[in-house]
Amino acid sequence: MINRTQAPEFKTIEKVDVIKATPTKLQNGIELYTIDAGSQELIKLEFIFKAGMYYQPNTLIASATNSLLETGTKSFSANEISDGIDFFGSFIELGVGQDYACITLFSLNKYLNDSLKFIEEIIKYPVFSWNELNILITNKKQKYQINSQKVSVIARRKFSELLFGENHPYGIDVQEKDFDRININEVQAFYDNYYQSKNCTIIASGHLPENLTETLNGFFGEKEWGTNPHKIITKNVPLQTTPQQIHFFEKPDAVQSAIKIGRVLFNKTHPDYFHFQVLNSILGGYFGSRLMTNIREDKGYTYGIGSGLMSLVNTGYFFISTEVGADVTSQALEETYKEIKILREDLVSDSELETVRNYILGQILRSVDGPFSLADKFKAIWEFDLDYSYFDRYFKAVQTVTPRQLRDMANKYLQQKDLIECVAGKK
Repeated sequence: MINRTQAPEFKTIEKVDVIKATPTKLQNGIELYTIDAGSQELIKLEFIFKAGMYYQPNTLIASATNSLLETGTKSFSANEISDGIDFFGSFIELGVGQDYACITLFSLNKYLNDSLKFIEEIIKYPVFSWNELNILITNKKQKYQINSQKVSVIARRKFSELLFGENHPYGIDVQEKDFDRININEVQAFYDNYYQSKNCTIIASGHLPENLTETLNGFFGEKEWGTNPHKIITKNVPLQTTPQQIHFFEKPDAVQSAIKIGRVLFNKTHPDYFHFQVLNSILGGYFGSRLMTNIREDKGYTYGIGSGLMSLVNTGYFFISTEVGADVTSQALEETYKEIKILREDLVSDSELETVRNYILGQILRSVDGPFSLADKFKAIWEFDLDYSYFDRYFKAVQTVTPRQLRDMANKYLQQKDLIECVAGKK
């Protein structure tokens, strides 16, 4: 019997075993990665294209193209697609990020073929109409106008522009006039250029059927598809980071101010990435971080504050983000910089470092629980052309990093003069 009056023995995490994706190819060369795990007769299929916002010639095109894929095809109307997918208990997600666009199918194994006939139509034979584009853009414009009144949204948009430049794919900001400019010809051209077999990768996870590769070949692998299939070349656009450090965007009626502080840094391919992640966790990367302890728990300036290191395919950036009462904006900024200064000057205690180590390793362990989580983990390294040794190196770096290394990291990357401050609201 378990003695429930006694706490279980504390054990440190010494290793995390990750079930690896198995690579193969369809007949036409499409890369397929499979993760066969889990006990439920359920599969997740992700069709990934280099068709994110980085590749769009103008704003809104990447998201509009992806959203319109399920609004009608050569053989099915939008209602027929929706009803057909629902009938078989399946589910579709469409999404666009900075670098990639994705069409995701969740399906019971026994209805996979029935569901895939709709996915094939969505990906290979969409019909883009002016009417559906107008409906989509009208809705997006209304949301844009509402969100543009929020200080958090203002700060986020301006912060990206300051970091990367107003003409850089990562920094360009949507303007209200862009909603009236976009047309169906741009959408069709973007689809023709990027949604094709040579630009497609498939990740399958779950309790996979034995004939999965054969099934996918039948729908997507027998021959090349798309308009003029070709390999997509990623152009490296130079950054145009602002030289000015402090930026304030006033909103006179605001009761809160949104604060963004950060700088262009690096992504997960950089050798300092792992140690900086530990430093970031101490500063603002979890609920027990120094920023939360000071600015939320002690001062009561905010409901939440956090920091992070965002990895993009072509670069990365560090950020601190919060919303505070307009009357304590200056004080919150002062306390934030004070915590950063302490990291530059003082060594992290062994006990605090041990707590953060256990937190990070626990998060890694949690993030590989289940086939879909394993697929997310694989995708996080696949996007950056990394292999599974990444996780071993991350694990070892977290276990062995020293307080002195963390202080050196803070002095190298967190000098106040290198940080860009963006505040929207009242100061």
